[in-house]
Formats: sequence, structure tokens, C-alpha cells
Amino acid sequence: MAPQGDAQTSNFTAVSQSFGKYVGPSACAATSCHGSVKPVPKSRILQNEYSTWVLSDKHSHAYQELTTDVGEHIAKILYKTKAEDSPKCLGCHALAPRPEQRARPFEATEGVTCENCHGPAADWLDQHTARESPGKHLQSVNYLHMVDTRNIISRAGKCVECHVGDASKSVNHEMIALGHPDLYFELDSFSELMSPHWHLPRLSAEGKPAEDSSWEGVRNWGTGQAVQLRAAMDLLAWRARGERTNNSDDWPEFSELSCIACHHDLIGPVDNWRQEHGYAGHRPGDPTWRGSSYIVLRLVAREVDPVIAQELELKLSALSKELRNLNSNRDGTANIAATVAPAAQKLAEHLASASYERGEVLRIMQSICEDSEEISFDDERAAAQATMALNALYIAYQKEARPPNANEVQTAIRRLFQQLENRSAYNAGLFAKELHRIRQLLR
Repeated sequence: MAPQGDAQTSNFTAVSQSFGKYVGPSACAATSCHGSVKPVPKSRILQNEYSTWVLSDKHSHAYQELTTDVGEHIAKILYKTKAEDSPKCLGCHALAPRPEQRARPFEATEGVTCENCHGPAADWLDQHTARESPGKHLQSVNYLHMVDTRNIISRAGKCVECHVGDASKSVNHEMIALGHPDLYFELDSFSELMSPHWHLPRLSAEGKPAEDSSWEGVRNWGTGQAVQLRAAMDLLAWRARGERTNNSDDWPEFSELSCIACHHDLIGPVDNWRQEHGYAGHRPGDPTWRGSSYIVLRLVAREVDPVIAQELELKLSALSKELRNLNSNRDGTANIAATVAPAAQKLAEHLASASYERGEVLRIMQSICEDSEEISFDDERAAAQATMALNALYIAYQKEARPPNANEVQTAIRRLFQQLENRSAYNAGLFAKELHRIRQLLR
């Protein structure tokens, strides 16, 4: 007879080899579980997570976006159906698994729910609601389809499935042209905006801070950026190989390129910052790779891991050169992107486990501002990444350093956000000047 431990492992393995089944958000809504109106004091689990989600989290309204005029317009043209009936749309806007993956009935109208992020719960729900026991969480994660959101890389990886895209869920140029919002991601800022339904800092299974709490925002930001790059490279490689669900001959995929390379007012050079800046390194009119998933991250990589930074610089420089050609080689593009993804994963692991200190965070912020020209003139999405980065980093920095001019710096960062409110009105020259002004304030 096999030892009890081996038998238990065997049972878990059998479950893990099947697909998980979903139970819907109502399974989490009891007041004794996660549906309490107020946080429960002195508890490792707040127990009001469901209430926070349903009242304050934009994910709970994701399905309703499909029924708007824009949502219906996109689906009607692309899929000849209503958006709420399109698997392509429901993949990111709802919990809508296949019928065989439903353990009980529930409605897609509830939006992006608990299991979109935490994994299909049918196999781990009973164990989850039982009294805490050693190893219970790891068993659920390793064998029962639970997503380990306590782990930054795992947490960010779940976010980028929709906020960057993958082989089953992606936003392409065709969808953007019809009105779908362009995608971008930054883990720390996005987490703060979604009304956190977890302890800050996050707690481990033992009720202790899971990470160094003083620099948790920095760690979330940096790790999330590396995971975003990994996801972007996986998606690019998939697209370049032609593994597409609609038309494998669609190449290049223009959403991989900078929007402002083509979309701008055709006014005189005196009034046009693009023409005034010039076209160093490429011809006017050439498409340029959209490097917003990397342009700020590279500065962090140089600070924390120069070896990986150099590897990424060389590979992404080659990728950018390849994509600048409208007749870019699909296999070559896919091969380069496929080699970048594991390097980005390695960097994510480094950033997730690294120790941070005040001087290092200050140097990263200063580097972002000193790189104002390249960031600002790359793309407005690169500018957005720089803005969110400075915001996340400075929030953590000022808590530790308590600089006397903190209010002045925060006001300057808010001005960066204001410059990004209207994408059509984005002016790279003005944005670069504001970054330079912030650099003078950082000390």
C-alpha cells in the first residue's frame, strides 16, 4: 500500500490533469465568507472582498461595456453578432467558460468575477472554506487550479492575460480602429485604482507581510513591468507566426507599432512637434515598434541587473529594426520575440525578490526624467508608462525619505497625467520639458 502522503498527492495530481470547473461569484458572497459589509477586525481575511468588488471594482461592470453603442458596433462589424454573444468579447469582459467547465449555473452578466482572477474554484472551494491547515494554500495552487495572487509574478500574469493579451484574448488594430480602447498596463497603479480588497501590505498564509511592505509598491511596479514585457513578446511571437483565429495573412499587426507614427495632424513643421523633432534612425513615414512595454523597464534593468539589461537591449534593438520594415520577416520577428520572453521572465523573478533601498529608487526616478527625450518622443503610451512609474515610485520614496518638496513633486507628476488626458493633443516636447523639470526637483 502506498503511503498516505503519496495517495493524497496522486489524488491531487489526478484533479490537476483535468480542467477546473467554475462555480460563479455567488459562492463567495455569504457574509461569513467574503460578503461582509465591513472588514472583520483582527482577521487575516477582510471578509468584505465580494462587497468591495460588487460596489467599487470596475471589473464588476465589465459586461455592461459590451452593451454600449461602441461595444455593439465593434461586434456587429467584426463578428456579425451582439457583443454579449461573442466568445471573443466575453473572454475578457465576463466569466463565461464553456458549458462543460461550469459546476453550477451562473450568469455572464456579473462581469469579471472572483474566478477570473483566482482560478476555477470547484476543486478548491471546500478546502478553502475549511479551517486553516498547513500546506492548504499550496495544495490549492499546485493541484487544484487556484491562482496564487500572493505571488507578484503570478498575480501580474493573470492581469496581463486581458490587459496585454494572449493567444486566446487580444485586441488588434482592427478592433482599435472601430473604437475599442487601446491596451496598456501597470500593476501598482491599476491595483490601487481597483479598490483593493486585500490587506496592504499583502499578508502571507501565516498573517505576516508577504513582501517588504515599505517598498511593496516599487516591487509591484517593477515586476509588473517585466511580466508585461514577457506577455507582449509572447503575443507578438504568436501573431508573427500567423497563429491567428481570424486571418493568418494579416501582417504586420499594426497594434504592435506606434500609433503616432501614422495618426497625427498633417500640419506645418513649425506647429508639428513630430516634424520639428526629426526622424533620426529611420525615414519619415516608416512604422516604428511600439516600445512602451520596455522603454521605462530598461532603466530599471540597468540599475538592478546590467547583464539582463544588455541582453534585452540587443534583442529588442534587433526586433525594432525588423518591425520598422513593413515587409518584416515573420519568422525572424517571432524568433526574436520568443528569446526576449524568457529574459523578461528572469528579470521579473529578480525584481520580485530584490531588496530595495531609498537611493536606488531615487536613481531610477532620476533616470526616467533624464531620458525625457527618448521616452517622450517614442509614443504617448511610453509617456503614460513613465508617468505611472514616477507616481508609483515617488509614493513609496516620499514615505521613506520624506523630502521637503514632496508636494511640489507630486503636483508636477499630476501635470504629467493632465498632459495625457487627450491623446490627440499629446505634445512630446512639452512632456519632455515637464520630465526635465521634475528631474530638477528630485533630490
